[in-house]
Amino acid sequence: MRVSSPVPHKRARIEIIPLIDIMFFLLASFMMVSLSQTHMKGIRVNLPAAVAPPPSPVKDYVSIKIQEGNAVYFDNQYVSDDQVLPRLYQLHQTNPEIKVSLSASLMAMHGDVIAVLDKIRSAGITKVGYQIRAAGAPGAPPGTQPGAAPPPPPPPAPKP
Repeated sequence: MRVSSPVPHKRARIEIIPLIDIMFFLLASFMMVSLSQTHMKGIRVNLPAAVAPPPSPVKDYVSIKIQEGNAVYFDNQYVSDDQVLPRLYQLHQTNPEIKVSLSASLMAMHGDVIAVLDKIRSAGITKVGYQIRAAGAPGAPPGTQPGAAPPPPPPPAPKP
């Protein structure tokens, strides 16, 4: 005959969540202790100080601006029309790989810009960039391109 106990019988359970927490705590503790016990040792080395090379006297870039009335500016310095070609030859002599950035104001004549471009090409300079203003740039009406005609009016609605 089997007699039951007045105390309820509970089965033993192993909870894994507290076990994981304890293992992580021990792992972190051992890592911190082992890192604090290592001493970084090295050899002292006298490294040479870096010295920047002297700036190159050879100019590799020039900005040419053409203003209204065929006024030509090299790096914001006015150059008369008869001195443009000799100045370009001089720049090409000092650096055959010189880069030229060509820009013009809105009021500059197209022929003046082409004349300066021809002088640049005749001097032997082949690396030429053009600075242009985007259609939505300041000073231009929104939605228009410089020199463009206004859009035509919409067609009239058909009568029913």
